[in-house]
Order: sequence, then structure tokens, then C-alpha cells
Amino acid sequence: MPEETIFSKIIRREIPADVVFQDDLVTAFKDIKPQAPVHVLVVPNRLIPSLADVTAEDEALLGRMLLVATRIAAEQGIASDGYRLIVNCRSHGGQEVDHLHVHLLGGRPLGRMLPG
Repeated sequence: MPEETIFSKIIRREIPADVVFQDDLVTAFKDIKPQAPVHVLVVPNRLIPSLADVTAEDEALLGRMLLVATRIAAEQGIASDGYRLIVNCRSHGGQEVDHLHVHLLGGRPLGRMLPG
């Protein structure tokens, strides 16, 4: 079984976080080191280490994560101008916490994804 993460403790409200959404499947909270005016993490309540670890059984959960991200984008007032969703996968992908999460970023022009 995967080890517990800091996100697990945030989900259970054992450590403080600015939670903007929570239901039985996912929790969303503001990033403590925001890279944009809006930077929210959407995480599954069940620990899945990375995108590489999802299975066909997680299909509904993944869809829920994306729907929650779009809902938060609208609530944060960034939906009309646009936003970016990022999922980093494992070390070469830049993943820092081994708990699947989607970054929702927006509130300013974000530029190119990678140098051209």
C-alpha cells in the first residue's frame, strides 16, 4: 500500500489548508506556493501515487477531478479568459508529492508550456 502523503492529511483536515471544494471523491485546495494568481490543486481523496498508477476503475474519479477543476475555474473568475490544467507524473515529469493531483492555474497569461 502506498505511503500516506501531506495531501492525505489535508483531505482529513488534520493540517490547515485553504480548501475550496470537497466531496466524497475529491478535495481541492489552494497551493501554498502559487505559480499564478489562481493555483489550486485537485486531488483524489483516495491515495493514488501518480497518473501512471490509475486503472480503468479510476475513470469516473479522473472525470470528477476535471469537472471540479472547471467548476473552480468558473468560481475563481478565470474560465472566460482561460486557464491551464497540469498533471505531473513521477520524477521526470516534475511530480513532487506522490499523490495524484491536477494543478489549476490561471488569472494571468501563462505563456508557452515549454520553451520553443
